[in-house]
Amino acid sequence: MRTGEGHAALMDGVYRGQRHIYDLTRKYYLLGRDRLIDELAPPVGGKVLEVGCGTGRNLIAAARCWPGARFYGIDISEEMLKTARASIARAGLERRVRVAQGDATGFDPNALFRAESFDRIFQSYTLSMIPDWQGAMREAVRHLSAQGALHIVDFGQQEGMPPWFRAALFGWLARFHVAPRALLIEAAREVANDAGGRLSATRLYRGYAWSLRLDKRPR
Repeated sequence: MRTGEGHAALMDGVYRGQRHIYDLTRKYYLLGRDRLIDELAPPVGGKVLEVGCGTGRNLIAAARCWPGARFYGIDISEEMLKTARASIARAGLERRVRVAQGDATGFDPNALFRAESFDRIFQSYTLSMIPDWQGAMREAVRHLSAQGALHIVDFGQQEGMPPWFRAALFGWLARFHVAPRALLIEAAREVANDAGGRLSATRLYRGYAWSLRLDKRPR
């Protein structure tokens, strides 16, 4: 079994049951998602891709926030995509939001969506679950338009939190194959430099989360 297929099977196993209660439980600790959506600001008629779209929660919120854009999502778990497709249909957004199974570290947007590139790509609490998370960032940047931007929000290192909180959170996250990336900012800066772009990073909620924006070309 190839690495991507193994990870897909793992994620399907994790979320086969959890997908039904995922959004209800995650809203309490996946902080900063709506802040990211508010800052996307895609151009009118632009294309926005979420890498690791899960249940479709973020795509639906983003489509409502930015009605002039078109939205796409990929996820490695077909189980999660079942919920996403149903949620998108219930929201009446099937014409503006499309999802497909895809690996964050290697996907063809033209084959999946007949799209050459995207004006905005975002990764919300996905890099901490992807084994080759640095490769996932590079793959996202590869599919940005010339003036595109990659937005990321994910777990920080809890710098401002008590040690017991950090230990408890990281231990609990590990049960779900989630590993906050201590070198996230440094790795993103390297990706930005290699792409000739610019990175801005903000620590949120006393280091609970990190918010990053990588512009393919400096603003």
